Amino acid sequence: MINLINKLPGPLIIFLGAFSLSFGGLIVKSFEGANLWQILFWRSIFFILVVSIFLILTYKKNLFNAFLNSGIPGLVGGLILSTGFCGYVFAMYNTTVANTNFIIQTQTIFLAIFGYFFLKEKISKLTLISIILAISGIILMVGSSLSPGQTIGNIAAFIMPLSFAILILIIRKYPNVDMVPIQLIAGIIAMIIGYLVAGKILVSVYDIYLGFLAGFFQLGFGFILITIGARRTPSALVGIIMLTEAVLGPFWAWLFINEQPPLTVLIGGSVVIMAVLLQFLPLLKKNKPSIQS
Repeated sequence: MINLINKLPGPLIIFLGAFSLSFGGLIVKSFEGANLWQILFWRSIFFILVVSIFLILTYKKNLFNAFLNSGIPGLVGGLILSTGFCGYVFAMYNTTVANTNFIIQTQTIFLAIFGYFFLKEKISKLTLISIILAISGIILMVGSSLSPGQTIGNIAAFIMPLSFAILILIIRKYPNVDMVPIQLIAGIIAMIIGYLVAGKILVSVYDIYLGFLAGFFQLGFGFILITIGARRTPSALVGIIMLTEAVLGPFWAWLFINEQPPLTVLIGGSVVIMAVLLQFLPLLKKNKPSIQS
């Protein structure tokens, strides 16, 4: 299975990963009785299972060394990523799939801002325009959801792009840290949080099945495929292909559970995606020969 995946073109693997992740909102919205912390627990259980299988098949006897090599940065990265996992489930539970998916795409904007403050990377005029556009789009989206429940969900949705941006900063600071062991650490921490807060983890067989779909296939396969594909895909192309999740997520919610976001959310989301695409224009030109090859 892994050998077959490795033979596929990098961009196709990224697309398959984004396609898998796009079902997250639909699955979370489909649980019949589980609360958000029970969802987090069962989702994390099956995520841990699939990542463990992948690590065993990949590292074999060197599995323990993979965790040792990740060290403190890996542990901190896992903690940060687990925070994002919690924020994602909370947001999907308390606001629309469209709001959550569009807000997640602001991760590239946060990365530019954090890079400026912590890595001393300059912000170009194009990046500044992207930031202003993204903020405008978010104001449009959030402004259309003034009910207390959705406001909390919208705020929680920002945890995912914030945590992702911080995680990328850690990886840039420590480029030798392997991403996959970090994912297992994140899954374990998220599972513990879900267990402690939920109090009771017993749910229906149907909800356990949805937890299996969410953890094993949607999140597990999604993250593993993106990790593999990103190794041989230009960074600009990775960012653009990942927009597939933002487009397909609201589509699945509309198609299967009839969740129709307000027009202002769709307009605001489109502005956010435009802002993200602007960020990648210089990188696309720079990596053009690599893409053609």
